[in-house]
Amino acid sequence: MIDLVSDWVWGWALSRGTPEPVREPDGYRIDVGLPGHRVRYVLPHPGSAGPRAAGLTEPGTWLKVCGSADHVPLSPRWTVGAPEYLMCTGLGTIAAITPPDTYTVELHSTGDVHDAVVRAADGECAAKGRVAVRGHAAVIDVVETDPAHRRRGLGSVVMSELTRAAADRGAVRAVLVATEAGRALYEKLGWRVESPITAAHLAV
Repeated sequence: MIDLVSDWVWGWALSRGTPEPVREPDGYRIDVGLPGHRVRYVLPHPGSAGPRAAGLTEPGTWLKVCGSADHVPLSPRWTVGAPEYLMCTGLGTIAAITPPDTYTVELHSTGDVHDAVVRAADGECAAKGRVAVRGHAAVIDVVETDPAHRRRGLGSVVMSELTRAAADRGAVRAVLVATEAGRALYEKLGWRVESPITAAHLAV
């Protein structure tokens, strides 16, 4: 579990272009630097959440904790989000998924970050996602499908492009954090849940 959390933290920071994560005694800190997301702490153990949260007061501070909300002790100061899930899959030979008629798929790379974009016939972005590759691990990030183009398999097309790109660049496993809605898609594609994730923040 610790290795998967480390993979995700480093890959997420690479994907988002933040400074490198800082190792803390209870997990990791990422200095994101945005007004509503100043700093993020990622904690592998739910028991660390209470002591860590007690010393945090700055609005725009986020926590991501491995564990369900009932096992993450947080005071009412914290706004707790909907359940999320740390998920993982092995990467081997991955078949390409052809997009439906009228859609095309593109892959754009900048260093170790690769973006897949599915475009509709009019050129508009119908679905997209990103993968950041660091060593033998890849982190899938910001996968979304435009509401007007849902239920057409475009999420699977994006995931196929991203995982194939990661495997081609030497990654042997991939990690992501999914919402409840995303979890169903990823499980259908062979991903497995490794841990529930509790997300919480101090409102600005």
